Amino acid sequence: MQANLRFAKLRAMDSAPTHTDVQTPATSGEPRDGVGRTIALVDDDKNILTSVSIALQAEGFVTRLYSDGEAALGALLDNPPDLAVFDIKMPRMDGTELLRRVRQHIDLPVIFLTSKDDEQDEEAGLEMGADDYIAKPFSLRLLVARIRAILRRNGDSGANGDPAAAIETGASIQRGRLVMDPTRHMVSWDGKNVSLTVTEFLILEALAVRPGVIKSRNQLMDAAYPDDVFVDDRTVDSHIKRLRRKFRMVDNQFSSIETLYGAGYSFTDG
Repeated sequence: MQANLRFAKLRAMDSAPTHTDVQTPATSGEPRDGVGRTIALVDDDKNILTSVSIALQAEGFVTRLYSDGEAALGALLDNPPDLAVFDIKMPRMDGTELLRRVRQHIDLPVIFLTSKDDEQDEEAGLEMGADDYIAKPFSLRLLVARIRAILRRNGDSGANGDPAAAIETGASIQRGRLVMDPTRHMVSWDGKNVSLTVTEFLILEALAVRPGVIKSRNQLMDAAYPDDVFVDDRTVDSHIKRLRRKFRMVDNQFSSIETLYGAGYSFTDG
């Protein structure tokens, strides 16, 4: 599938006290499209910090590791990274409070790591402006893919600003009042911008590519997640619910994502 091609080249992180900067040098013959980009990881779970850091270093990213929100806040404001990954449940200062304080000063792209039962926290974080969320336990390939996509959407063109290093993601899609730019992960409806997470974008894209065609939940999972990641039906339904709500914020008559009970979802461009 086209979406799964975007997860190609993803591979599979050193321990983290309060704060550490780490970069693995790129080896000859193996391009690293993360070179020159800095990712801040904030989580009280040392194992997660270690494994995520190693995966990002393998792609050439520099990682900054923090064990809690209080330790991270000042450093993020003093020297902002290109993107940050926050755990929601942390002692002293949780991820939503950290995001709120950071966003008072800088527009930092943020991905939340959540537990499966943290739906209310996910909603709060996304409404505050988090760019995406990933539920634990998660695939490292999925997290790296989401980081890459958000950096591209925010104007990243690859290592050292070289456009040739960017991953091609396809031509623009126009379906009636909907316009999608996969290269930048930008969406508009009736000329009004709609801010979507990467996952929401990929699900909408899968529906909009073939208007009127019913896509099952399994097909939408395949479009938005790598092959080795399992998500349940509730996760896809939650993404659809958020998609509808976001479009209704710019058009309260929006009804182009239809539910066909027992079959799946479809997009109509009428």
